[in-house]
Amino acid sequence: MITLDSTMLDIILPAFIAGLVVLSTHIPLGREVIRRGIIFIDLAVAQIAGLGVIIAYQLGWELHGLEAQFAAVSSALAGAMIMRVVEQYAGQFLEAYIGVIFVLAATSSILLLANNPHGSEHLKELLVGQILWVDWPQVSVAALVSVVVLLFWYGFRGHIGNSGFYILFAVSITVSVQLVGVYLVFSSLILPALATVSYTGKNALLIAAVIGVCGYFSGLLLSAVYDLPGGAVIVWCLASSALAIPVLISGFSYVNKRRQAES
Repeated sequence: MITLDSTMLDIILPAFIAGLVVLSTHIPLGREVIRRGIIFIDLAVAQIAGLGVIIAYQLGWELHGLEAQFAAVSSALAGAMIMRVVEQYAGQFLEAYIGVIFVLAATSSILLLANNPHGSEHLKELLVGQILWVDWPQVSVAALVSVVVLLFWYGFRGHIGNSGFYILFAVSITVSVQLVGVYLVFSSLILPALATVSYTGKNALLIAAVIGVCGYFSGLLLSAVYDLPGGAVIVWCLASSALAIPVLISGFSYVNKRRQAES
């Protein structure tokens, strides 16, 4: 039987709330990414944001300090604007260009950390994240930024245009990378949205939220109990939830229809 002591709960609770903060913006933005057909844009922007943090670190700034945050946001915004320009002119080759930008940003990070004795650790933290070690101040800042993003998204979506979307996307991705890493950013953005492409309106958002919450909760629980890397486990749990929950919903819907037909 799985038991959780107070220390484990102290680790899991802020990590779970951090996951909810990430999902709050990534679920609606993920559906927009799917609609636009720019699936890998988040990987590219997240990697560019991470590259900004690495550049800040190479300049002697604190890896998680305000300077690094500024570098990450500036880099992500620059990357988002590049994506905006590429989207205008790339046509059917848009995903290919996004892939090239991602590879260039990723390899730039590797080159910058090549002679750093802790380079591999920093790269791992950037990609997999350290969600089990987030603290309440980090979560609070991320939550505040996410509220602002959501206010603009739901309040002014019809007026911000493509450039506004890319700006909100860049800010959201930057905050999320700092909390959970590149892999979880991509999974949180794409997996719930991809699993709910056949749903519309509030139903789609609700089901995507259930997928995300189940994925984060089960992933954090398993990683804490079995001492496994949190980010990697959550990615697999998100994928499992994205596969299982729509099937369960379809099954319940089928059973209800059969019962109604028989009554």
